[in-house]
Amino acid sequence: MTASLPARPDDHPSLPSARTGVLITNLGTPDAPEPAAVKRYLKEFLSDRRVVELPPLLWQPILRGIILNVRPKKSAHAYRQIWMDEGSPLAVHTAAIAAALSDRLSGNGVLVDWAMRYGTRSIADRVTAMKAAGCERLLFAPLYPQYSGATTATANDALFAALGAMRWQPAVRTLPSYHDDSSYIAALAASARRHLARLEQAPEALLLSFHGMPERTLRLGDPYHCHCVKTARLLGEALRDDFAGPVEISFQSRFGRAKWLEPSTEDKLSELAGRGLSHVAVMAPGFSADCLETLEEIALRGTEYFRSKKGETLYYFPCLNADAEAIPFYEQMLRRELSGWV
Repeated sequence: MTASLPARPDDHPSLPSARTGVLITNLGTPDAPEPAAVKRYLKEFLSDRRVVELPPLLWQPILRGIILNVRPKKSAHAYRQIWMDEGSPLAVHTAAIAAALSDRLSGNGVLVDWAMRYGTRSIADRVTAMKAAGCERLLFAPLYPQYSGATTATANDALFAALGAMRWQPAVRTLPSYHDDSSYIAALAASARRHLARLEQAPEALLLSFHGMPERTLRLGDPYHCHCVKTARLLGEALRDDFAGPVEISFQSRFGRAKWLEPSTEDKLSELAGRGLSHVAVMAPGFSADCLETLEEIALRGTEYFRSKKGETLYYFPCLNADAEAIPFYEQMLRRELSGWV
């Protein structure tokens, strides 16, 4: 006797075809280079306990009573100096990366989207939208080469919080750090060679500036410092036949009075000028896309600071962004992580 299967109810909702998604993620940015927008962004960012590891009862009065009343105006001025016609550089470049990867992966039925950990285009919103579009499998890809609790981990936290609110969750993979990935190092080296070849005056040193972290994070077991040092070492080795000067490391963007990872980028620029070096190049291999910290802090203020210390020229080499060196690397890395799904 053949069993009859129940018929599909007439009111059953239609479902999109199952597909695989890739959600690339970056830190975040204000919606506009204005104090009110910056204040909203900073309130969310600096309230993250992964970012500021102080008890809320101690930190929140400082944040709300002092920082959010002082810093937004200054930061808005900085953002206005680097804002693009299309919007915030970080958002513009991240969207361009996603678009380029979509062109390369859509033939395999992969949906590529992008999100920010803080501010507009939230991780929760994009995960919900991708699930509604049929993504039953999701590769979550924070574009932080070096792992840190304050970057990769908090992005993953936001993903898992979004999943916790969903009845029908997609299957999920998360992108591991790629600080020593040979293709990543090759992409950085190729980008550096391209920018070096365009200079009329060769730099006498190459400084690799990474975002700073409080020193206590290293003692607590965060691998970020070690990842940065390894990236710097491997990139220096990759450029050995192309660049005769020293390749050195520093950490930028200090905040507050705590002791941070050293040497600071300002101290390193001062030291290089004090050694009689007049022409220095700076790369930021911890950033996947150009943003306030690279364009304003390094390319603008870093140049002024280096000149104030009697240096002549500071060459800033842009991040990988969606440049020719970046997209083939990202495609290769994502295809590897999608293995078995695509």
